[in-house]
Amino acid sequence: MNERNKKPNVGGRIRTLRERRKLSLRALSEASGLSINAIGMIERGENSPTVSSLHALANALHVRIIDLFEEAKEHAVVVVRKEQRLASTGDCGVMESLGQGLRNQQLEPFIVSIQPGCHGTGMDQGTGPVRHSGEEFVYCIDGEIEYEVSDTVYTLNEGDSLVFDATQPHLFRNNSDRPARFIVVFQALDGARLAVQRHLSQEGLPET
Repeated sequence: MNERNKKPNVGGRIRTLRERRKLSLRALSEASGLSINAIGMIERGENSPTVSSLHALANALHVRIIDLFEEAKEHAVVVVRKEQRLASTGDCGVMESLGQGLRNQQLEPFIVSIQPGCHGTGMDQGTGPVRHSGEEFVYCIDGEIEYEVSDTVYTLNEGDSLVFDATQPHLFRNNSDRPARFIVVFQALDGARLAVQRHLSQEGLPET
């Protein structure tokens, strides 16, 4: 495989970060709220982490979500070519990073492709609502998506956008009969730990 097209080993990266912090699987499980078995499967590449799982793991490891994709060097300017995007894939679609590694970065932009009939907060079906600090911006590139924010549903078609206080419970879904793509940008009030972390965890929401 061409190095430019190489996809990140998210599970291996999570294991590296865990071991670097001298955390056992049990300790990371307790800190993230994910089961030991779930973390083990992600680390071995047997299961793709959902957005909510990524948030939980990033929060527990004290890193940004994007840091789970690869160890980024810091720059004043970052250019990402289409074929170089880092991606996380699940049974519902693909979440690709549009930029990481900016010094003191406070925004984390992603492009999300979601299949018909899927809903949740990540690339796997059925994940529940999440909330996190800061704000969230959404722009529908093509297709139709629904964003539910605090029990209110907003339907976005091509060219529509949405911005909201991300401390409110929210999730997205594709109830149409064709794939949809949208850009989502996470922003955190705390510049050291970006909001994407919470899309990967369900911290702060009641157990279901």
